[in-house]
Amino acid sequence: PLNFEVFMNLNIKRLDHHGIVAGVIEDLKIVSLVDQYLPQGDKQEISPGEAVKGMIMNGLGFANRPLSLSPQFFTNLPLEHLFREGVKAEHFNRHKLGRTLDQCFDFGCESLFSLVSKQACEIEQVDKTFNSLDTTSHSLTGEYAFDEEGGDEDSDEHIIKITHGYSKAQRPDLKQVVQEIIVSQDGGVPLACKNWDGNSADTAIFKARSKALVSKFKKSAGPKYLVADSKLYHQANAEFLSQVKFLTLIPSTITLEKSLITAAIAEQSWQRIDDNYRYRVNDVEHMDIKQRWLVIYSNAANHRATKTITRQVERAKESTEKALFHLQAQRFACKTDAERSLDKISKKLKYHQVSDTQYIEHKVYHGKGRPKKGAEVKCIEWQVSTEIEENQTAITQAVEQKSCFILATNTNEQELSAEDVLKHYKAQSSVERGFRFLKDPLFFVSSLFIKKPSRIDALLMVMTLSLLVYSIAQRRMRANMEKAEATIPNQINQEISNPTLRWVFQCFDGINLVQQGDKYSYDTLHLDGLSDLRRKIIKLIGGQAMHLYKIKKVA
Repeated sequence: PLNFEVFMNLNIKRLDHHGIVAGVIEDLKIVSLVDQYLPQGDKQEISPGEAVKGMIMNGLGFANRPLSLSPQFFTNLPLEHLFREGVKAEHFNRHKLGRTLDQCFDFGCESLFSLVSKQACEIEQVDKTFNSLDTTSHSLTGEYAFDEEGGDEDSDEHIIKITHGYSKAQRPDLKQVVQEIIVSQDGGVPLACKNWDGNSADTAIFKARSKALVSKFKKSAGPKYLVADSKLYHQANAEFLSQVKFLTLIPSTITLEKSLITAAIAEQSWQRIDDNYRYRVNDVEHMDIKQRWLVIYSNAANHRATKTITRQVERAKESTEKALFHLQAQRFACKTDAERSLDKISKKLKYHQVSDTQYIEHKVYHGKGRPKKGAEVKCIEWQVSTEIEENQTAITQAVEQKSCFILATNTNEQELSAEDVLKHYKAQSSVERGFRFLKDPLFFVSSLFIKKPSRIDALLMVMTLSLLVYSIAQRRMRANMEKAEATIPNQINQEISNPTLRWVFQCFDGINLVQQGDKYSYDTLHLDGLSDLRRKIIKLIGGQAMHLYKIKKVA
């Protein structure tokens, strides 16, 4: 039992999941690599690498704090334990972090990230054979030093422009910046990132990335494949697509896409992948590139298409009946005018067709009231009477068309089978999960309280470094769980073998580091709150995290 003096002298700091984050950062040697390339100050209290580590920890703390409040985030953390002796919360002030972001920008955000990612992938032996490419937009509020009105005359031409553009976040009222990321399908680990002006088009971004990847892929020892959505497949990009191995979705705007789907549906000569997917292979030469186009029929897509088309048919019926109601109330000077008016409506019909059409003749006499016997006919007016019915052939064709999509690749069957093509295209979701992670409302960059576009550029790079650390930690944990055939309970206490690292972080709430007095000593530290489950998870993650949680490695 502790006496009162000892109890009052205890120094309790919150460790929680921050030991996992700090441990993985140390395993990947991010601090030493950043310090190797960014300039060091003579009187610096923390190095640029440690400042970057602090920003990553801030981001993965899910505290929703802007960078200007970083000292508050670190106030109750055991910094000497997570960093080194002498590191204090006030060292992570906005001036130090701002200067570090400036240094990152001056060195080159894209280059610095590539160096860190390359080293991390080598350490963790990440398979980089299949690379998924995609873009997203980050909406921002406020005025910036450089925008579409002209900006700062002393600004660098390479600074991104915070401006209006097509908003994937459905916020056209806000200015934005576009971010491009390539991730490995092995764990969703980001391999490269670059930030673009807010009005940059995906086709231009994909063209520039394809051009950059041509020489890089040629220098690699093994085959490399670029996987992306339909924006990759564009005539302007054909020159570079012919020089890399690609896998992409064919845009529905291409005429050949529709005709091949129609032919596949008509002939019904499908090959089966599984209970949900069937396919038909077409060897084509398009944009002067010899390719395999796989028409994929999906039962799940058919189910969705049936619901969608049914709703469209109902809406079209209501709109057409309203138009026909007004048409039938009109009188036309001649039958030809009546036919033309009906044709205008019928030509717009997609899922319906007119039926039982009658052109009714109405005689008009001179004078008012009931005409007398033998009265002279002034003119003849015509009225349309018609009904509409569903065009079942058109509806069926629309459902079948939406049930299919085409995947294109310039590889042969021996390199990638049809099953492999579908599997790796579906793995494109790994980059989309990364974007959802970066846009999480609890992530520290959800509010970019920075005015300089150059610093926003650098901060987006640090965000992606946070995703790098997160994805590698999750990949390592899941791989070790599979190897050991281990499971942990999920939110409803069911054992699972593929938990998210986000859930693991929540499981670590309430771990405290206790030391006596203010002087740090690793040997006398005590960790309060370590349960058997938490020890199990730390062992599955391994590396420097075991040292930070004072868990001995078993020989």
